[in-house]
Amino acid sequence: MAQAQTFSDTQLKRILHWCSTRRHPTRDRTIVLTSFYAGLRAKEIAALKVGDVYDDQGAVRDQFTLTAAQAKGGKSRTVWINRRLRRQLVEYRDAVLGSRSTAEPLFVSQKGGAFSANTMTQLFLVIYKSAGFANASSHSGRRSFITNLAAKSVSVRVLAELAGHSSIQTTQRYIDVNPKQMSEAVELL
Repeated sequence: MAQAQTFSDTQLKRILHWCSTRRHPTRDRTIVLTSFYAGLRAKEIAALKVGDVYDDQGAVRDQFTLTAAQAKGGKSRTVWINRRLRRQLVEYRDAVLGSRSTAEPLFVSQKGGAFSANTMTQLFLVIYKSAGFANASSHSGRRSFITNLAAKSVSVRVLAELAGHSSIQTTQRYIDVNPKQMSEAVELL
């Protein structure tokens, strides 16, 4: 089975531009960026609650814990929020959240309820295909997250923790290698 496509910064900008044309632009941009900047799976994004990401005063947390029920494999893990995702989460809070309680879903579907893992996966497929990326899947943001950090020399052990993998071999399979990376690598000598 082919692996999900990874994206460059230019391609991510194209995806985010496409999201701005949709019915729920802020929600969709936030979902895509949560995949790209936190490395979450579609199932994990669908399972997020308002209180996972925002504290009682509405501030974006620095980190949060995915519970065993939210994460794959029944294993909880810490998710770190970087500055780019933080900015988007502030925009999302200001534009969308309103008076939702901390126990309610972070992302609400067209029908007004929580996304299922399947409907979140379908949303990614629609966004990516509409933006012109036929080989992308809901795992594309996650693979891009891991690949981009690996290209910045982040240890595979740290990557495995961030991704919630129990084996670094699994993490290594996520890392995409391209000619630009190889060219830059040999120039380090």
